[in-house]
Amino acid sequence: MPTTPPADAYVPHRSENAPEPGSAIPTHYKSCFGCGVDHETGLHMIVTAGDHLTVNGVFTVTQHHQGAPGLAHGGLLSAAIDEVLGSLNWLLGVPAVTGRLECDFRKPVPVGTTLFVSAQIDAVHGRKVFTSAQARINSIDGSTAVSAKAIFIQVGIQHFLDNGNSAEVTAAFQDRNGDWSQKAPKSDGARQTFEVNP
Repeated sequence: MPTTPPADAYVPHRSENAPEPGSAIPTHYKSCFGCGVDHETGLHMIVTAGDHLTVNGVFTVTQHHQGAPGLAHGGLLSAAIDEVLGSLNWLLGVPAVTGRLECDFRKPVPVGTTLFVSAQIDAVHGRKVFTSAQARINSIDGSTAVSAKAIFIQVGIQHFLDNGNSAEVTAAFQDRNGDWSQKAPKSDGARQTFEVNP
């Protein structure tokens, strides 16, 4: 599955229900490793909606995130990038899951570093959302530590109910408390409305 959009892909419109530029994108699940406030050793990623089809994420590497002594684990950096890229789906108003993620690691990231991740939607083709990101060291203009491209696949609520813990999925959706309404594709092409961070 190549991460370069095909020739007939298009740049989508931002959903009218998307968070306003500059506003925080809510955590989608309190126990999520990436954005959950209740995950003791998680990233505690803070993501903010940007202009048009962009978001920005920030997190600080702690001792819980080490691979080699004093350095962030590469898989953890991939998870951080994936978290921010996944937040882009708020801007389209359709839940999606990671289909492919490619990361190029350019610099080591020491414990104590704050990573600034900028991400954008590049194009959409069918259910595929093509995205890209840059993670920079200690400022939005800092040295690039990781660059990435990814494809997300748009899914409906049933995907999470069928493949996750349905009681926890239901509780997570109820916990959203009406922040904003999502449109998710059903398998038959019809659409249903529900509240969820994609």
